[in-house]
Amino acid sequence: MNTTRVIRCLVEEALYIRRLTPDIENQINAELTRLGHISDVDYEALELLMYEMDAGRIQLVSNP
Repeated sequence: MNTTRVIRCLVEEALYIRRLTPDIENQINAELTRLGHISDVDYEALELLMYEMDAGRIQLVSNP
C-alpha cells in the first residue's frame, strides 16, 4: 500500500464498516509513529473519523 495513503485507507475502511476496530486503530497509530508527522489530508481524514464517531455513526468496538 502506498505509504502516503495508508492512514486514509484505514479511515476509509472504518467508515465503510462503521466500526473502529482495535486492529484499525493500532495500524493508524503504528503509521503515525512510523511517519513521525501527519499530512493535512491525513489529518482531515482522522478529523472526519472522529466527527462520525462523535455523531454515533461509527462504533468503537473491542472485537471485530
